[in-house]
Amino acid sequence: MEKTYAETKTEEPLDFIRNKVNEDITNNKNDGKVVTRFPPEPNGYLHIGHAKAFCLNFGIAKELNGKCHLRFDDTNPVKEDDKYIQAIKRDIHWMGYDWGDNLFYASDYYEKLYEFAVELIKMGKAFVCDLSMEEIKEYRGTLTTPGKESPYRNRSIEENLDLFKRMRNGEFTDGAKTLRAKIDMNSTNIHMRDPAMYRIKHVSHHRTGDKWCIYPMYDFAHCLSDAIEGITHSLCSLEFEIHRPLYDWFLEKLNLHPRPQQIEFNRLNLTYTVMSKRKLIKLVEENKVFGWDDPRMPTVSGMRRRGYTPRAIKNFVKKAGLTKREQVIDVSLLEYCVREDLNKTSPRVMGVLNPVKVIIDNYPEGRVEEMTAVNNPEDETMGTRKVPFSKELYIEKEDFREEAPRKFFRMVPGREVRLRYAYIVKCTRCTKDENGEITEIHCTVDPESRGGTAPDGRKVKGTLHWVSAQHALKAEVRLYDRLFKRENPESDGHFIDDLNSDSLKVLPECFVEPYLKNVKPEDRIQFERIGYFCVDEDSKKDKPVFNRTVPLRDSWAKKNK
Repeated sequence: MEKTYAETKTEEPLDFIRNKVNEDITNNKNDGKVVTRFPPEPNGYLHIGHAKAFCLNFGIAKELNGKCHLRFDDTNPVKEDDKYIQAIKRDIHWMGYDWGDNLFYASDYYEKLYEFAVELIKMGKAFVCDLSMEEIKEYRGTLTTPGKESPYRNRSIEENLDLFKRMRNGEFTDGAKTLRAKIDMNSTNIHMRDPAMYRIKHVSHHRTGDKWCIYPMYDFAHCLSDAIEGITHSLCSLEFEIHRPLYDWFLEKLNLHPRPQQIEFNRLNLTYTVMSKRKLIKLVEENKVFGWDDPRMPTVSGMRRRGYTPRAIKNFVKKAGLTKREQVIDVSLLEYCVREDLNKTSPRVMGVLNPVKVIIDNYPEGRVEEMTAVNNPEDETMGTRKVPFSKELYIEKEDFREEAPRKFFRMVPGREVRLRYAYIVKCTRCTKDENGEITEIHCTVDPESRGGTAPDGRKVKGTLHWVSAQHALKAEVRLYDRLFKRENPESDGHFIDDLNSDSLKVLPECFVEPYLKNVKPEDRIQFERIGYFCVDEDSKKDKPVFNRTVPLRDSWAKKNK
């Protein structure tokens, strides 16, 4: 028997799914075993909604010393590809989960599924139908009107067996025939109105090649694959609730034991995001994004490249919760979880994204000092680093104004400002080019204020970040923002029209501390006063590329307000 939640000594209240699993273990159902599964279709990359599903399935198995299978439901060879399989494996491993020896494919069971179908035909519970898919849809009826039986529904068992065998042997063209379950065309559940079990597709499969030209439908293959693998709890999202009677019907008619129990939970929907795989594919294929791992995409790969951490994603999934009611979660909660995690774990460094040069007139020519900077005040174990300081520096253009309002506490002519970890300086003048653009800012330094403290105790309100011009490392910074400008881009069906034209701004000439010269892809840092960033895979040794993960604060909340 697996552990119960009481034995795991968890102090947190259990959700309704964990309560049910706990109850089954206590009652020794399935001999007290817990076997879950995560069954993605290999026709795209995983997104944040899938992350909720596999965190739940792998999480419960891990918490209770059970097993979680990774099974690819590869029953539609038209859309499937091995590149998606590899991406899915990569994402799940990155999130910290492992399936061990329990890697399976629905295609592993094609022969067994065929035998199950033959068995149902012999019971008089399945028949070969010559109606086209359009006619089947027409005969099925609507939610308010009953369906109409196929004229081929009462073929003899012998004829159905012969036709199904010939379907397998490739004697018929695509769409010429289907194998359908014989249930009830008057059922109030439209999915029980003689659903299709097999269709003909003369398409090569990524694993079985050209061995098969008939492929099982998802509803038929899924429940039987669960049963074959000994799955105890089939956890899936709410849209499958209406499919559960069909799931149970196949298991019951084939008398399969022990039977998996399907339990549904709400999907993870996010504001300013599309979660439909069909729509994500459209974004990729129409080059609205740079690929499945574009940092603006809600895919696990995109979030990884943007700088999100597995811990932050898991924490978000946990905060979003499990219910039996569909809901839309504000994406700001996800961004909050990312900030919360990165605040504790990311070193803080200085980088200037929109630089203007500062010259300290009374600082000795050629002199270089090393200032001591704290890597992360939230974690003393991260220690300190040395930051070079010299006569010429870069600061942000927006940190200087020739004339400023009363509450502008940055650099203004005649006013003192503190340079982080360094000195107090006073701006004396600036120079401009022929277009009126500021090219240089001139200052004087208080030589007695090293470390940023005035010797006479006078207070200086503003503190600016900076980098030494002589030592600065040139970098490219990509400012990623939300991909859509509307909270619900799917509301009117024209989601492409809602794309945010400002979702990416590339700053090719930024300057950062030399401390970052040895960074590698996926390293995460905080640029002080700016936000959290991640090193992109496009980085070069002499010019790193940083993706903005999230700003320091929720700028959209202010914008909406």
